[in-house]
Amino acid sequence: QVQLVESGGGLVQAGGSLRLSCVASGSIFSINGMGWYRQAPGNERELVAVITSVGSTKYADSAKGRFTISRDNAKNAVYLQMNSLKPEDTAVYYCNAQMKVVGGPPMWYDYWGQGTQVTVSS
Repeated sequence: QVQLVESGGGLVQAGGSLRLSCVASGSIFSINGMGWYRQAPGNERELVAVITSVGSTKYADSAKGRFTISRDNAKNAVYLQMNSLKPEDTAVYYCNAQMKVVGGPPMWYDYWGQGTQVTVSS
């Protein structure tokens, strides 16, 4: 069994910064892509940023120039540095990872964290 645990959310004023962390644990055989998604009330979950196992990144237009995704493969961790936060960044942020588990089928499965709330006040 594997799980993703996020941390680092909270309340911040507009223009401030937050750093989200997500660590994968359990019977992990291998991790492929990792990323961050968010969901605001009444909206669908949307991609924020993703990073491949070799460090290639992709960002939503809303995140470009303000957010930076990174990962530490030795720690099975992914991070999201968020700067110049805006009220419209308010959402629950979810960590995602494509993983193979020990003893499982040779296929990538999507795993999700429980989410961490980010609230940006104006």
